[in-house]
Amino acid sequence: MGWTEIYHCDVCGKEKSHGVGDWWLAWNERISPTPGDPVQVVLKITRWNGFLSHDAEAKHLCGARCAQTIMDRWMQAKG
Repeated sequence: MGWTEIYHCDVCGKEKSHGVGDWWLAWNERISPTPGDPVQVVLKITRWNGFLSHDAEAKHLCGARCAQTIMDRWMQAKG
């Protein structure tokens, strides 16, 4: 018996079909540009990667529109 993974878009709820679509992953990282500077939170977006998709912090996105929605929400939340 095989293992089945089901992913849903964290914005619209669409289910990911195997091998179909232009899916993306997004997550936040904390960086300090130079020593002593305050920590900043950055948003990273990359094409779908099976390994990275298992990260608990990763947001699963079904396409460019939902990736843009995540970015808009992030920008509004960060001021």
